[in-house]
Amino acid sequence: MKTKVKFIYHIMIDRFAGCTPKREGRCFKGGNLHGIIEKLDYLKELGIDAIWLSPVYDSPNDDNGYDIRDYRAIMSEFGTMEDFDELLSGLHSRGMRLVMDLVVNHTSDEHEWFKSAISDPGSKYRDYYYLYPSDGSAKLYDKTITKDAPPNNWRSFFSGSAWSKYGDDELWGLHLFSKKQPDLNWENPEVRREVVDLINFWLDKGVDGFRMDVTNYYSKDSLKDGDQTIGDLFEFTGIEHYLYGPHLHEYYRQLHDEAFAPHNAFTVGECGGIGMEMAKLITAENRGELDMVF
Repeated sequence: MKTKVKFIYHIMIDRFAGCTPKREGRCFKGGNLHGIIEKLDYLKELGIDAIWLSPVYDSPNDDNGYDIRDYRAIMSEFGTMEDFDELLSGLHSRGMRLVMDLVVNHTSDEHEWFKSAISDPGSKYRDYYYLYPSDGSAKLYDKTITKDAPPNNWRSFFSGSAWSKYGDDELWGLHLFSKKQPDLNWENPEVRREVVDLINFWLDKGVDGFRMDVTNYYSKDSLKDGDQTIGDLFEFTGIEHYLYGPHLHEYYRQLHDEAFAPHNAFTVGECGGIGMEMAKLITAENRGELDMVF
């Protein structure tokens, strides 16, 4: 997509448009993919160069689709993968581009990885997340983890502790957002490989780029307690441990080299709170990370 565009139009699909009855059984209540398809000529006439589409992946929809259950499927309320392909083809035939939301700081707690992680102690997916037994058998640094208190004092952006108990074994799990959005452990190279693969799935289809959700939270420097003074200042205790983690640039470069660059894809990262100098580093053309941040 590395051609210059002037106007990118953001569509939250459930609030945009439904399709007309002529679609013969392929209409869904509320906004859907065919509703967008029927408006493509109108959007072209407005001078729109590209559409940024909020999440349309399969999701239980706890957080407007930002809790993804299956990265390679379309939410049934919005249509089918065939409908998505028709939308993408329709955009490209009009000289327009498609930017999708990429949500990989966390998954849904209904994702197959997470369901395996909390149900099977031997599952490799247990290391895909930040999960700790609460029965006193594990320690985090010098602190024994029990049912009585979460592993640290981090606060969720959605209020309360950033830790909840999951599954029959009552494993403590980290979620910076909703309880239904457990954080992925980006320190695990298998997680990064999975992310690269799912990005390439969509880029191979012809998607032109991604708006990357809460992208500067991928790297955590530790799981130590947050400083209370900093927590009071930012209103989120623990934020200093993940706002701009030590491996963030490394992770960006891996995504760039193994997915974005080979497809000439456009990237814009949501990087709240990082500051101007850090933003310059992330977007410096010679560093091979992201194209833009906001």
